[in-house]
Amino acid sequence: MVHFVPADEANDTDEPSPSVAPVTYLPGAAPGMKRRSPLEEPASGSAPREKTVFEKRAVVPESDGETVDVSNVVLNVDEEATERRERAEEVLLQRLRARSLSVVEAVAVMKDLDLDDGEVHEMVERFVHLGYLSDELLADQIIHTHHVRKGLGRAGVETEMRRRKLDAAVMLDKLEELPDDELERAIEEGTKRIAQLSRFDDQTIDRRLNAFLMRKGYSFQIVRVAVKAAMDSRNGSSTVRFR
Repeated sequence: MVHFVPADEANDTDEPSPSVAPVTYLPGAAPGMKRRSPLEEPASGSAPREKTVFEKRAVVPESDGETVDVSNVVLNVDEEATERRERAEEVLLQRLRARSLSVVEAVAVMKDLDLDDGEVHEMVERFVHLGYLSDELLADQIIHTHHVRKGLGRAGVETEMRRRKLDAAVMLDKLEELPDDELERAIEEGTKRIAQLSRFDDQTIDRRLNAFLMRKGYSFQIVRVAVKAAMDSRNGSSTVRFR
């Protein structure tokens, strides 16, 4: 047990008091100052303490001066972003199952789902890489359905490609690949159509054939020649010659 000797008694003894090393205070400290925790705010008038990296990431101030733990905020945001991208991907796949989309059409679909530009660009690149998106394949489909099956002329095919917002370079290349048989196709389409107009007079047939072929995208010059050839075909007297 430690025994404390009163100061007056200690002075009464003849024994020399042991030497004690002088107390050295740290910078900013003084006798009688209360010890502060390193997490406490500094006293008024002194420089503010720099927060640690953990403190900066883990807490944010509230309006009433208290702090809130936000250590899970980043994780929650990442999870929400992942779920949003997965939903967008599923929607885009459903649309592609219904029909092919151009790259521009796919971008519009994803932007409607509140994806930011970076997420849209990343998803487009991935779908193009996987072959789900291709302006070239879509151009080939349009040529088959509108030029081969529906008998549309070059202008009609180009109009459909523009409506689907295909890449301009792809569209130009595909149109140049079309065979140069516009007149033959227009006459063929006009001849088939005129068989359905036999109950009308010549003037009405002429007007309806013109409108029909113009809607299919044939030029005015080709339409006039094709209508005349179709009208003459009723009597087997077509005068059109092909080289």
